[in-house]
Amino acid sequence: LKMRRLTGAFALLSVILWLPIFPMYIAGDPSVSLYDGVSIAQDFFSIRNIVFTRILLGLALYVTLMIFAVGLRDLIRRANAQYEWVGTLLAMAMVVVTLVANGLEGGIVLETLSGNGDPSVARALSMGYLLIYNGSIAFVMTGFFMSVAGYATFAVKILPRWTGWLAYIATLLCVLAIPAMYFGPVDTS
Repeated sequence: LKMRRLTGAFALLSVILWLPIFPMYIAGDPSVSLYDGVSIAQDFFSIRNIVFTRILLGLALYVTLMIFAVGLRDLIRRANAQYEWVGTLLAMAMVVVTLVANGLEGGIVLETLSGNGDPSVARALSMGYLLIYNGSIAFVMTGFFMSVAGYATFAVKILPRWTGWLAYIATLLCVLAIPAMYFGPVDTS
C-alpha cells in the first residue's frame, strides 16, 4: 500500500510539474520560420530565461517520472515476478530520450547568449529537438511506453482494465503519427 501511494503521489507530482511547463512552449514569436536560422537564434535569445526555466522544471519532472516508473516497475514485480522485465521496460522508456532534447534546446540558448548566435547552429539544434519532442521519436517512445503499460495492465492486473485499453488506443495513435517526419515541421511564418 505504501508503494502504491508513493507511485501515485509521484505520478500526480509529475502532472503538477508539467502544467506550468506546457504554456512555456508557446512563448516566443509565432511568426518565426523554422527554416530561418537567424530568426530562430534571435527568438531563442529573447526567450532564453523562459527556455532555461522550462528545462529546469523539466529536469524536476524527469526525476518525478523516474520515481513513478520505478514504483510502477516494483508494483508489477510484486504482482507477478514473471513480468518484472515489463516493469523494467517501462522504467527505461520513460525519460531517456527527453533529456537529449533538453540538451539540444538548451544548446540553442547557450549559442545565442552573446546576442548573435550562429543561425546554422540554432536551426540544426532546433530541428533535432523538434524531432525528439514533437516528432517521430516522441511518437515511437510514447507509443512504446503506452504499449508496455497496456500490456502490464492486462498481464498483472494492477490497474483497471480501461486504463489498458486507453494505453492501447494511445499506442495506435502514436504509431499512426510516426510517418509525420516525412512532411517536415510546419512553417508558421
